[in-house]
Amino acid sequence: MHEPYQIRIDKEILSDLRRRLAATRWIDEVDNGNWQAGTNKAYLQALCHYWGNGFNWEQQEAYLNTFHHYTTVVQGQRLHFIYEKGEGPHRIPLLLTHGYPDSFVRFLRLIPLLTKADIDGVSFDVVVPSIPGYGFSDKPVAPGMNPAKIATLFAALMKEELGYDTYVAHGGDWGSTITEMLARQHPEQVTAIHLTDIPFIHLFEIPEGELSAEEKDYLERGRRWQQQEGGYAMIQSTKPQTLGYGLNDSPAGLAAWIMEKFHGWSDHNGNLESVFSRDELLTNLTIY
Repeated sequence: MHEPYQIRIDKEILSDLRRRLAATRWIDEVDNGNWQAGTNKAYLQALCHYWGNGFNWEQQEAYLNTFHHYTTVVQGQRLHFIYEKGEGPHRIPLLLTHGYPDSFVRFLRLIPLLTKADIDGVSFDVVVPSIPGYGFSDKPVAPGMNPAKIATLFAALMKEELGYDTYVAHGGDWGSTITEMLARQHPEQVTAIHLTDIPFIHLFEIPEGELSAEEKDYLERGRRWQQQEGGYAMIQSTKPQTLGYGLNDSPAGLAAWIMEKFHGWSDHNGNLESVFSRDELLTNLTIY
């Protein structure tokens, strides 16, 4: 059975966060105004100063708790999820799966729009789980928590825990791969999926001899992008423990690691905070 869950971060954890931010040892920087060498120092210093001195977590926590949060144990794994039922007589169950470097926070602006009935009385029952290891879901203690395994957990959450025989699903980043696996493994449950990107695993499944010149060029540009921008993924998928010590010990280091991806992957014309408010970015960071 799923149980209601309230987000409550201990004040000592927040005090420790502020102490660590104040004690950050800042590195030197080459000419990096356009972030070509990684996270821009001036931006990061301003963000961390606000995080330690102006950001009001308690206010954000109160906002997060306006949504209905739950936890439940599925196949031995405790999952956190938001569950908001739609208005009107015709409600479609919808599973939303986040990716990296965000969290369930990705969908908060969307939930009120999806649960509101249209003129035909159609709305969505919205379920937003935290992927294991993210947010308030438990951290896996052994290897093997891959997209196929997570899809199995989410299928059980939707059918066995929440009672939906059929539903639709959306995902982005890791959420795309998990959502695709969900549809592949449970076609009798998943009636439709929507993805923000084609899961990258398919790039390795296409025989070179079947590709046109344009397709080969597309894949080559993708490989170059992976070499230039994909270093984080190689580290996180091969030696995550080594990286984790630094990111866990230094909130400024964690902010640098995550903000680089928000900056690189968002359409903002050079101003990240034109699409994400500083409070939104820091709410996601604080959850990490």
